[in-house]
Amino acid sequence: MATELGPCPPRFVELKKEIAGSYPDFEARVTKAWGEILQELEKVTKEIASKGSQNVPEVNFSELGSLSPERVEEIKTKGSVVIRDVVDDAEAKEWQAWLREYVTKNPDIEGFPDHDKQFFQLYWTKSQVRARAHPNVLETTKWLNQMYHVKSGENVENVDLTTPLNYADRFRIRHPGVQWDAHPPHIDGGSIERWEDQVFRSCFADILSGNWREHDPYDLRNRINARSSLYKRPNQSTVFRTYQGWLALSETAPNEGTLQVFPNVLLSNAYIVLRPFFTPKEGKSAESFAPEDWQFDISNPDFPGIYSLGQAFTGPRPNTNSHPHLRLDETMVSVPKVYPGDMVFWHCDVIHAVEKQHVGKEDSTVMYIPAVPYTPANAAYVERQRESFLKGLSPPDFPVTKGEGHCEGVGKENDIENPVAKRAMGFTIEVA
Repeated sequence: MATELGPCPPRFVELKKEIAGSYPDFEARVTKAWGEILQELEKVTKEIASKGSQNVPEVNFSELGSLSPERVEEIKTKGSVVIRDVVDDAEAKEWQAWLREYVTKNPDIEGFPDHDKQFFQLYWTKSQVRARAHPNVLETTKWLNQMYHVKSGENVENVDLTTPLNYADRFRIRHPGVQWDAHPPHIDGGSIERWEDQVFRSCFADILSGNWREHDPYDLRNRINARSSLYKRPNQSTVFRTYQGWLALSETAPNEGTLQVFPNVLLSNAYIVLRPFFTPKEGKSAESFAPEDWQFDISNPDFPGIYSLGQAFTGPRPNTNSHPHLRLDETMVSVPKVYPGDMVFWHCDVIHAVEKQHVGKEDSTVMYIPAVPYTPANAAYVERQRESFLKGLSPPDFPVTKGEGHCEGVGKENDIENPVAKRAMGFTIEVA
């Protein structure tokens, strides 16, 4: 039975006061920034809405090493990208066939909805294990990891953006005609932790200092040590993923249950991080873009879009009421049509959702495969994940299930063939 979403606890008033006391002239600086952000959103949201799916850059896997700096900058600004032809069509279709066979031959597997399973709590099918180990998939995530850098120019020890790691996640086989309400607009990789954990908060220091235009969503410095799971909530990633992503195993077009994104990561970060510190003045609309209609206010514990969930928290889950200036009913754009073997990626801070409607004629099948760089914390997680794999159990970040060790068609260690893939899964590489 699902736990009800609740309000933020009263102690969060003290969290707001702590943050406000941590930055010089906080009220004056963020009030100025808030007004600038509202005015920028009024303009940019109209542009996003008018372009629709054209907001999302599209490149071919074969181009990754030769893209112009301008093209790379566009991808970073949008925070999302479709990468074509990462895997050969025939191989991707074979993986889809194997997934269908796995689901059919192992009817006791876990997924939802219960009466017609389409989102599966499965991690170790042969298809998934081989897809994560595919050289092109690893090369793609390595390329994405290298979008990040250290803004200050200092060296960060024991971090290697050229060594990709595997983070085992699930897959979906979504049927046409089924209403899907499970994934409204949200941001993964940390909830209240974005404000409560001091290291995570430091990722947004420029915003909280009032210099929001200087914010760099690709600054590695604090990301690698940010604690994204203070409350140990299941399904809350504890690793640093530079980009979340999925691999398409079928054709999926807009209105066919595909991914939606808000394609401006700097602006959405600035707005969401400062939103808890402002309320509309008495008699003024919460939808007003006029800076003078808003006031600095840290007297209430509310962090809009953050909800208590049992003993933990979930969110950010922005919506048209909590974050009206994002105009999410118009600006959550669907990614362009994808084909088997294409991959879609979105920055770890990007607001994303899954379309509620699937009006197509075929199942929409994707495997979730993010981009994960080598950091000490990520490597430690992969060590634990490797043991879960060898035992056929759920990875450490995910809810405990009956496991897959008994399943017909489960992936094995010998499905991981090349040395880069073995290292990505935490296996020791023997040097001749």
